[in-house]
Amino acid sequence: MSGDDEAYVYDEATGEWLPPGSAATPPEATAVRDAAGNVLADGDSVTLIKDLKVKGANQTLKQGTVIRSIQLTDDPAEIDCRHDTIKGLVLRTEFVRKR
Repeated sequence: MSGDDEAYVYDEATGEWLPPGSAATPPEATAVRDAAGNVLADGDSVTLIKDLKVKGANQTLKQGTVIRSIQLTDDPAEIDCRHDTIKGLVLRTEFVRKR
């Protein structure tokens, strides 16, 4: 037995022993992207790309409306944000574009 045997790493995800340096790295957090594919981050401003009816508020947000200071959520397809007249607004990233 050589000393290299101890360098192998057990990968629990695949159930295999892997040579050093080839162990699978943990998956990175999925980047939150807008409709155009731009990466979004907390505090970014976004613009709506289509008119959206807001459920429970009987209001429509028009295309081109700027939403400032977004907050990312656990779901990469949704962002938390505020609008002057609507608090606790959650938007789908497919309807916004980074400014």
